[in-house]
Amino acid sequence: MSTDDERPEVPAVPRTRAEMRAAREAAEREAATAEVRAAPAAPELVQPAAAEASAPEPVPPAAAEVPDTAPPITKPAFVPAPAPAPKAPRNRRFLLALGAVLGILVLVGAGLGAVSLTQGPRITEVQVDPAEAIETSGSRVILTANQSLAAIDESQVTVEPSAPFTLDAAGRGIGIRFTVPLDDDTKYTVSVADAVGAGGGPSATLTTSFTTPASNIFLLRRDVDKKDTIFRTDLTGESAVPVFAAGKINDFRATSSQLVVSVEEDEGSKLIVMRRDGTDQRELELPGEGYVGAIQVSDRGGLVGYSYSDKELSDTEGRASVLVTQSLTGDDDPVITEVGGEEANIFVWQFVPDSAAVLFIDFDGALSLVDRSSDAGVQSLGLATTIQGVSRGTYTAIVERLDGTVVELDLTDGSEQPLAASDPDYGTATTITPFPGGTLRHVVARSESGIPSGQAIVKVNDKGAATPLVEVGPTDSILQACASPSGQYAAVVIAPDLADNPYDQMLLPLPENMETHLVDLRSGDELVALTGFDASWCQTAPQF
Repeated sequence: MSTDDERPEVPAVPRTRAEMRAAREAAEREAATAEVRAAPAAPELVQPAAAEASAPEPVPPAAAEVPDTAPPITKPAFVPAPAPAPKAPRNRRFLLALGAVLGILVLVGAGLGAVSLTQGPRITEVQVDPAEAIETSGSRVILTANQSLAAIDESQVTVEPSAPFTLDAAGRGIGIRFTVPLDDDTKYTVSVADAVGAGGGPSATLTTSFTTPASNIFLLRRDVDKKDTIFRTDLTGESAVPVFAAGKINDFRATSSQLVVSVEEDEGSKLIVMRRDGTDQRELELPGEGYVGAIQVSDRGGLVGYSYSDKELSDTEGRASVLVTQSLTGDDDPVITEVGGEEANIFVWQFVPDSAAVLFIDFDGALSLVDRSSDAGVQSLGLATTIQGVSRGTYTAIVERLDGTVVELDLTDGSEQPLAASDPDYGTATTITPFPGGTLRHVVARSESGIPSGQAIVKVNDKGAATPLVEVGPTDSILQACASPSGQYAAVVIAPDLADNPYDQMLLPLPENMETHLVDLRSGDELVALTGFDASWCQTAPQF
């Protein structure tokens, strides 16, 4: 006998047969799904529970009036097992890593862009050749910024220690050109203040530094018993190295990369070009068989010039003291200087520093200028007796006119002004050698009878203040004084004990014993005295 607990639960709300069937089917589906989840295997047929099949369904009173035309569902329900979850793609990790890297790059780029916008321009590259800077005028420091810049004015640029310069700036580049050579063994700092990007934004100071190397100097040592030798040394004289030797070396000159040597032989002169270490020697073609003297070089123009005379020379035949120029490469023929369509006999001449121009005086006393880099022809500059020197970076020559006055001649426009006397005034100078910042003047003291009683090299700065550098007594003689390219040092050639110091028998005869004294022009202190002469700092050879 059943109890109340065993009776089927009577719904609180009467349901129709259709509702009851829908509820039963939902219960069957839920039970089937639970079994499949508990034991996932092949799909199985789920039969209705026996109790539910035999139990009479309660029929509400209203249902009796409505005939049930839908028979009970006895068809089993098929419930498939759930499909397995799809596996993640094999390259998911790669995609995630790639996305992370790209994200980092975006962040870095954005950060750099923000830094650029907040910090202003920066230097990305610096170009400079410190070794060339102490040898020649016109060396450059080129700064490259990370962005195009607004216009830069010279007032924004400073160089420490001070050095004259010109400015050429465009786009991202700033070029500072030094108009004179720089000091050796010196740290230079170049700054550009208030640099602003072309598109605006904050300003910045662009700064770079470089250190120039210590100087070397070349000297010629003649030996009447052995070979003459050109050697290179530092300014202490403790590291002398021979670079070229020959039986008779008449003269030589040096560029920033080459040596040009005049060798004297029985059949005439030879002109040999080589590297500064003496290697890669090659002979230049001369206008003929003859003799070469007064050689000079134009580093900027890549030229060598010299005075040439034929070996076979008479009153009616042959060339005497003609001025010849040609390329240091030897790729062209020698060019003889002409005035008025005729070869000119030259008394004295000099290259204009930092150019391919030649300043010369012919045997008639005419002072002329000709530029080998153009076809402008010969420019007449009046009459003169000698050329003392030409200043680096200024195109100003110091010449002596026929009336004995010494003038500073501007070679660009022909204007001139008298050379100011020194303070104190040491009298008339026999030679005047310009250097950046002043001149070196060779003066001779004489007794009342006119006999030399002493000689001196006096440094005179641009304001006229004079300071004696080297002094000798009446037994010695000063043959030459010249300055280093920047005007930092001086080389003074002295022939000691001249009465017992015989001249050699060379084409350029000079005393056999000569000394070169190196002096610091800033302090006036002597650095060292070296055996030899014809210092490579000098533009011309010493005169006897």
